[in-house]
Amino acid sequence: MKYESTFNAIDGILRNEAGCSTELDYIEQTSWLLFLKYLDDLETGNELRSKFTSNPYRRILTGEYRWTSWAAPKNDKGELDKVNALTGDDLLKFVNDKLFPYLKGFKSTAAASNTLEYKIGEIFDELRNKFNSGYNLREVIDKINTLSFQSAQEIHEMTVLYEDKIRRMGNAGRNGGEYYTPRPLIRTIVKVVNPRIGETVYDPACGSAGFLCEAFNYMSEQVNSVSDKEKLQKDTFLGKEKKELPYIIATMNMIFHGVKAPNIIRGNTLAENLSGISEKDRKSVILANPPFGGSERAEVQQNFDIRTGETAYMFMQHFIKMLKVNGRAGIVIKNTFLSNGDAAAVRRKLLEECNVHTILDLPSGVFTGAGVKTVVLFFTKGEPTKKIWYYQLNLARNLGKTDPLNENDLAEFVALQKTKEESENSWSIDVADLGKDCDLSVKNPNKPEIVDERTPRQILKAIADLNEDSACLIAEIEKML
Repeated sequence: MKYESTFNAIDGILRNEAGCSTELDYIEQTSWLLFLKYLDDLETGNELRSKFTSNPYRRILTGEYRWTSWAAPKNDKGELDKVNALTGDDLLKFVNDKLFPYLKGFKSTAAASNTLEYKIGEIFDELRNKFNSGYNLREVIDKINTLSFQSAQEIHEMTVLYEDKIRRMGNAGRNGGEYYTPRPLIRTIVKVVNPRIGETVYDPACGSAGFLCEAFNYMSEQVNSVSDKEKLQKDTFLGKEKKELPYIIATMNMIFHGVKAPNIIRGNTLAENLSGISEKDRKSVILANPPFGGSERAEVQQNFDIRTGETAYMFMQHFIKMLKVNGRAGIVIKNTFLSNGDAAAVRRKLLEECNVHTILDLPSGVFTGAGVKTVVLFFTKGEPTKKIWYYQLNLARNLGKTDPLNENDLAEFVALQKTKEESENSWSIDVADLGKDCDLSVKNPNKPEIVDERTPRQILKAIADLNEDSACLIAEIEKML
């Protein structure tokens, strides 16, 4: 509860900050401060633990750049030194002219790109301080300074709330078919794909790195040795993100979840020519929700064998190319991919080169406020598809902000998917029965037909009642205008 009330109080301060006007600004500015406090606690913990070893820990941030020096200096009583703590214009000047340049500098001085030092440099090379008021900045710092990240429970509580802030950011800032993917859905996809230690996990449109964070959590439970832990930290995950803010958030989100130097690359995945991908580049597992409805320049479209202006269809070709033989994927995509004529060639390629063994049909409302229908494709590369098992998620309620999707909603799907059982909500089709356009539309043959038993007279009365209600409503609105 402490973390939640603190985050809410910070949002309240940011609403009065002229330099921050949207949820995107709120999370960006909260994130860099939260990150520096988290980093200070992390380094303090490392320092304490090193006292019991022969190798003393060397801090990354030193001198006046430590959190406890510029943000939260203490007096002799161990309390915040309000007399000497920077505030107002002095605080802004230090942050803008000294702190940010110092932190950016790690990008050029770090020993290697797979170090935490380099990631700090990358993050602050992309960020800028948007606070116009040093007094508002001081208030936010004081709130964040009350948080502690010394225990696993504290870090877990913080990451849960941080994910909620990311969700609000995603829903506030969506464009070009980009939506925040609900964590219950991601956890279910990860569970079905079942990534194992020693495999590589890739998301080429990673957004805030939700898939990679959940895959890390899932795979962390498989750790049995120091070697396993090292593999998870250094050799397992790769994310790519085109846009600045999601890239920053993705990097910090993975660090918060426990990946010390996440391999998140800033760049446009679709600008990479497919012909340049070799075996050493391919991955064992791909988990993604690629943006749809976007557009790319003509020269980018030329990178693909099947020319298309739809970003999602380009990403599907990228997925197929990037998977190793026997590699597995769980992909969220708009349901129109299943039947749209423009996607027929991509569908055919997918069915010929991969075994699309499962399609999960999701109801509208899964993506809060979007009203978009999506499906999840589960496939394995290396052999053509012969049979597809469908599961249609039929819920007895409408999903929304106050009643979102949860993991219990997907429990039956997870259970039936293992054996591909038929039920009222699940069925299978033979790919040999498909036409030339490879239409994969969701057509549930087991769903009971809803019969309207009303007489024609009753139906006409219901229509008349609706028309009367509409007329009354319009009249009320006209009175108000």
